[in-house]
Amino acid sequence: MNKLYLECYSGISGDMTVGALLDLGADKNVLENALKSLPIDGFKIKISRVSKSGLDACDFDVILDENNHDHDMEYLHGEEHSHTHDKHIHHHNHGEEGSHEHIHHHEDINHTHSHEHNHGHSHSHRNLARILEIIDHAEITTNSKKIANDIFTILAKAEAKAHGVSIEDVHFHEVGAIDSIVDIVAVAVCIDNLNIDEVIVSPLYEGTGFIRCQHGVIPVPVPAVCEIVRDNDIDLKITNYEGEFVTPTGAAIVAAIKTSDKLPNKFTIEKIGLGAGKREYEKAGILRAMIIKDTANKTHNIYKLESNIDDCSGEALGYVVEKLLSEGARDVHFIPVFMKKNRPAYQLNVICREEDIEKFEQIIFEETTTIGIRKQKMEMTMLETELKIIDTSLGKVQVKVCELKNEKRIYPEYNSIVEICKKSGKSYQEIYHFIVNEYKKYN
Repeated sequence: MNKLYLECYSGISGDMTVGALLDLGADKNVLENALKSLPIDGFKIKISRVSKSGLDACDFDVILDENNHDHDMEYLHGEEHSHTHDKHIHHHNHGEEGSHEHIHHHEDINHTHSHEHNHGHSHSHRNLARILEIIDHAEITTNSKKIANDIFTILAKAEAKAHGVSIEDVHFHEVGAIDSIVDIVAVAVCIDNLNIDEVIVSPLYEGTGFIRCQHGVIPVPVPAVCEIVRDNDIDLKITNYEGEFVTPTGAAIVAAIKTSDKLPNKFTIEKIGLGAGKREYEKAGILRAMIIKDTANKTHNIYKLESNIDDCSGEALGYVVEKLLSEGARDVHFIPVFMKKNRPAYQLNVICREEDIEKFEQIIFEETTTIGIRKQKMEMTMLETELKIIDTSLGKVQVKVCELKNEKRIYPEYNSIVEICKKSGKSYQEIYHFIVNEYKKYN
């Protein structure tokens, strides 16, 4: 599994994200086959290399049929006023249309779909249910479908709030829907293909000013982006640059895939990908993506359950320790204490994950005489640890290998040592040190 970092200092859009993920190494053939399986037509894609501020970046372009062109830059910024309005919501991919910079080479993937025409599903507008149906019929993994569904659902909810309608009444204009479906499915397929399990996202840097949409002139950040940022705990930073750098699709992608907004204290960069935007602004549109590896000691939140018990037998206390450990407690121990009226007693301590608190509390109440349990949230810093089985001259041994700053430490597991002790007749300490020294000698 991989940890992805998205650096959104020039904003984010759907096509920028796809470009960055392709540049990271997402399989183009897998993406091509996924998009060919979509039951929609009227588009082709082009994957090319472009120069943005002198930097080589990957450009992902959804090219619509001649009669399907979306709004151009002049219209978006109010220099053209002849466009008509309708009663439907036009989803605006403002950051995802425009001219290319210096193209070095490219490959076109043509799509000549006729699925919707054959099945009578061609519509000028599509609602969320229809779009989710299209995604469901694509030949992509279950995980890709979930990611794409999450992104589009977040997008539809935001558009519904922004326009004051129910989510069922949000209709995406056909042009915007094709563009968005392709971009969003492409992002989902690439995330899945790269085996991403954690996504860290920087604050979204946005511009200022106004843009024109089907319903008139609206401010930047556009209302749908504001709704997504508000509802999904996303950090936004307004810059002094004029223009729209964060599109609704880009914000929805972040909302759906982000697992953290905090980078590790220390990390190494394993891969870098640059995705190009289409807009020609003073600030070049580039999304930088990185596959990173955390090299700092990991800090986890854990909980300590604590109870003082003075009227429970030793047998019962011994049994509850075994039961708690068998059910997955991280650690269990007793501390001798003196309670009120100078009664000798034991303080039971259980270390566990938050999701296991209720289970362990129930075990403690059932198996002991306590009537109260205290809870305390704690931070635990752990070394990077790997559990592995190694071959030694005494046989296979299970060990923990822990990484410190400048060395690796090995800790043979108790059961493996005991098994060798029984077979060899040697002492525990002798076998323990023999395994450690042999591992260090050959590793």
